[in-house]
Amino acid sequence: MSKTAPINMRVEPSQHALLTKAAALLHKDRSAFILDIACREAENVLLDQRLFYLNEEDFKAFEAALVAPIPDNAKLKRLLMEPSPWEQ
Repeated sequence: MSKTAPINMRVEPSQHALLTKAAALLHKDRSAFILDIACREAENVLLDQRLFYLNEEDFKAFEAALVAPIPDNAKLKRLLMEPSPWEQ
């Protein structure tokens, strides 16, 4: 497939550095990295908009799972309290 549709954007120097560093870690050029991530997120947005149907029994099980209390997880709590690597 030939690439004929350009996408151009201006970014802050800090954003440029962040994207460059992340792309390098994955051994990709910045454009390929940005395109991969953007497409993955676009797919997630579209998938989140999907409608699904459940019969009454499955819906009750689904609803019960949504309202059930989350089990205590000390390791997860500790992890979520740490600053993200890009915030350090």
